[in-house]
Amino acid sequence: MSKAKTTKARRTPYAWARKHKETLLDMRICDLHLRLEKSAISPQITQLYHELQRKQLKFRPHFWFSDEWYCPDGIPGVAIPFFLAHPKLRQLELDFMLEVEGGDPRWCMKLLRHETGHALLNAYKLTQDRGWRAAFGNPNAAYRDTYLPQPYSKRFVINLPGWYAQSHPHEDWAETFAVWLDPRSDWRHRYQHWHAIHKLRYVDELMQRIAAKTPLLRNKHTEYPVEKIKLTLREFYEDKRRRYGMDSPEFFDVDLRKLFGDKEELPHGEKASRYLRTATRTTLHIVERWTGEYKYRINEVIKDMIKRCDELELRADSANPDLLSNLISCVTMVVMNKLHSGGFHLAR
Repeated sequence: MSKAKTTKARRTPYAWARKHKETLLDMRICDLHLRLEKSAISPQITQLYHELQRKQLKFRPHFWFSDEWYCPDGIPGVAIPFFLAHPKLRQLELDFMLEVEGGDPRWCMKLLRHETGHALLNAYKLTQDRGWRAAFGNPNAAYRDTYLPQPYSKRFVINLPGWYAQSHPHEDWAETFAVWLDPRSDWRHRYQHWHAIHKLRYVDELMQRIAAKTPLLRNKHTEYPVEKIKLTLREFYEDKRRRYGMDSPEFFDVDLRKLFGDKEELPHGEKASRYLRTATRTTLHIVERWTGEYKYRINEVIKDMIKRCDELELRADSANPDLLSNLISCVTMVVMNKLHSGGFHLAR
């Protein structure tokens, strides 16, 4: 059999994949009939199982498609967002949210390892181990809606963006497990001078103790699987955009006037709103990298700035070599101030 025919044989056919975007948006998610087997994410799940085998761990989490990434309490398995099932659905997510969480293999593996850490914690009830609290803190601490990370802290490993390990003891555990499991992390060398090395050594010792043991929880339960999501894709994204943009970041006119000028100051300057539109992609990329905030929320800041610049009739001196860096600094300031004041909600 030729290579082309082999590829075609392995592809999971979906009749809806040929539909126009507007028609597809009116389909209910449950009617997509998504299957995890041979889906676009199945190679990453296979890789995860190989990594667990490489560590000689008996545990294997189960997976199902849902609305987002998460591991429910009491379930030794992981929910995966349905949009990762097919390239057409990934494109919808990108169109509406400006990024696809776990959309490339490297990012996807980081998330799979992280969520597997949660699932393994449930499966073996590891918070009952007497060393767990000493390493990670109180597992029963309340989840805060927001957290303010310390980017330069060496008490926590770095796996997911946003210094996620700092948000809660359970997330600290999951991030540490993810780094430990990653065959390319070289954690013994990379973290040798960090306080986080003690957590990694604890995980290494604990995994050796339980590697061959049968999990205490072996249920195959799922929570909110795609078969039960009655929303249409259009309704799903209307709700998701509303949730992610619910806390519109604030800035002051004085901030905009520091960046731009009025018609008298810059009579030949281009419209500030036009300049902002051309600088959006670069600004999004850099601010997301340094704040860990979702691109959709950062984009909401820029959209509000564009609207207000038009209202104030501001102009931009695009020849100013410092303008872009000043804009990036301004947007970063707004995002970090909002994070500090609790304006953005922590997505889990």
